Amino acid sequence: MEGVDILPHERSKKQFDVDAMKIVWAGSRQAFEVSDRMARLVASDPAFQKDNRSRLGRKELFKNTLRKATYAWKRIIELRLTEEEAGRLRFFVDEPAFTDLHWGMFVPAIKGQGTEEQQQKWLPLAYKMQIIGCYAQTELGHGSNVQGLETTATFDPDKDEFVIHSPTLTSSKWWPGGLGKVSTHAVVYARLITNGEEHGVHGFIVQLRSLDDHMPLPGITIGDIGMKFGNGAYNTMDNGVLTFDHVRIPRNQMLMRVFQVTREGKCVQSNVPRQLIYGTMVFVRQTIVADASSALSRAVCIATRYSAVRRQFGSQDGVETQVIDYKTQQNRLFPLLASAYAFRFVGEWLKWLYTDVTQRLQANDFSTLPEAHACTAGLKSLTTTATADAIEECRKLCGGHGYLCASGLPELFAVYVPACTYEGDNVVLLLQVARFLVKTVSQLGSGKEPIGTTAYLGRVQDLMQCHCEVQTAEDWLKPSVMLEAFEARSARMCVARAQNLSKFANPEDGFAELSADLVEAAVAHCQLIVVSKFFDKLQQDIPGNGVKQQLQNLCYIYALNLLHKHLGDFLSTGCITPKQASLANDQLRSLYSQVRPNAIALVDAFNYTDHYLGSVLGRYDGNVYPKLYEEAWKDPLNDSVLPDGYNEYIRPMLKQQLHNARL
Repeated sequence: MEGVDILPHERSKKQFDVDAMKIVWAGSRQAFEVSDRMARLVASDPAFQKDNRSRLGRKELFKNTLRKATYAWKRIIELRLTEEEAGRLRFFVDEPAFTDLHWGMFVPAIKGQGTEEQQQKWLPLAYKMQIIGCYAQTELGHGSNVQGLETTATFDPDKDEFVIHSPTLTSSKWWPGGLGKVSTHAVVYARLITNGEEHGVHGFIVQLRSLDDHMPLPGITIGDIGMKFGNGAYNTMDNGVLTFDHVRIPRNQMLMRVFQVTREGKCVQSNVPRQLIYGTMVFVRQTIVADASSALSRAVCIATRYSAVRRQFGSQDGVETQVIDYKTQQNRLFPLLASAYAFRFVGEWLKWLYTDVTQRLQANDFSTLPEAHACTAGLKSLTTTATADAIEECRKLCGGHGYLCASGLPELFAVYVPACTYEGDNVVLLLQVARFLVKTVSQLGSGKEPIGTTAYLGRVQDLMQCHCEVQTAEDWLKPSVMLEAFEARSARMCVARAQNLSKFANPEDGFAELSADLVEAAVAHCQLIVVSKFFDKLQQDIPGNGVKQQLQNLCYIYALNLLHKHLGDFLSTGCITPKQASLANDQLRSLYSQVRPNAIALVDAFNYTDHYLGSVLGRYDGNVYPKLYEEAWKDPLNDSVLPDGYNEYIRPMLKQQLHNARL
């Protein structure tokens, strides 16, 4: 059976309604229809072609990105697309560009931190792209430690202006996307100084370039920080460096929704709660989790389809075995497929959490904020780390061909891995989660009940003593059993860490010494959240023949694979016995067999076009080998039979005439 016949045959095995699963994946019928329409719009337009991206030089690559981003904006205006449609169109264009930071960071920062007057002035300009903005927080010397930023904003009461200055080399703004060559404005974060006193880090809207000729304004030095990891990949983005030499801006360009500086230079806390700015943080991290499910599902789609097309060894009647039929391949691949769905559903829940937090903040209810902050920090860390690792695993699952740029996986990996460090280093975020968990445990006896994702800690006494009731492999398919195992593991790890910390005279010394253990407890807590939200999804009304059964299989694969990977935690805390662990593995193997006939249909449900996947190996039609062969001949090295340099180097070597070589 040829490649073009294999995938149709695989699709004929499915045991569920794929169209219904597409709607479940998208979140709603409306979301599916918008996404499907925008994906096809982009895929059918030659202007968005991207198959030569990895072969372009940096300047050509960047100019091509500018063209695509501008053309996309033109189409958004011409078609009068809604905000949702425009966002999906940019998503399917699939090219990191200055617009990502403009819409994803600059606009939300002004909406979240600007006064109504500031929003009325700046947002109409930003919405029409009459100004292009970026988010200038990270510096050469400081990233995660925002309070360590060195850029200063000193108020001059005589002129009613702030003086923005970069006092050291390490205070140079470093990394902001869109900054290097495009942005006209930035939200710049700097240390506020009034009357010789510091008042923490605040945001300021600063114009960087002339709106007439795009040249940097006086006192501003600005440029690109250079090539980054991978071919194509994130090199389409002009990540920048920026320094200020006593640059003056009007006082009203400090974002003053929460904290204000008066004409006299007095600092005043506004009647808007400072906690409101955390709403923006929850929004950004929710978006990052959603992006994780998109990137992971893309890699899994490529690896799953190619695993079905590829045959190797085990010849029977002259036909080799499909790679996807090997248990070792299933053991590596299917948990990643399950993770893609798990991250999708926890991302959906985070959208609800963002709405809930926003409504509570507007009602001056801050009770859920610390838990929401810890939850989003932990899930950002967990999902981005797992996704980066999973994309690389998918590359290896595709064998040697996965290393080709034509597979789409090297560029996908290079584009995605920055997510592990931007918007908070993942280890630093887990330490924040751990600090919150330890504090929650320490307050258990005070009458303050844990809430939200930590509510299970309110049953800590039961969880410290409970025994897993698994007698057979099938017992692991009981939601109550699975959830109790994950809750007991997390609770016992949190309590143990809190007890160990209490032995230190100085808690900060203890935190530093036990930081590796604390990170493990934070991971256990975050994994519990993902598992529990997957089970919550299964409690909903899920239409479509066989859809719910497939989701149940994936949910248990996700949970049981985590149990297997972190078996040491579950055994050392006494949550399960070695025999129960063995039964969990038996059940996991059984679930792989149930997913196998549905694997291709489950990745088809992502509804990705070949244009978006950008992979010869992951083609919908399975016609891999002819297209891979065809792709090879497009390489510039194949423009001529003889390579440039043959006469200068290769011929003198072959003819033993190195003395004639121009070396």
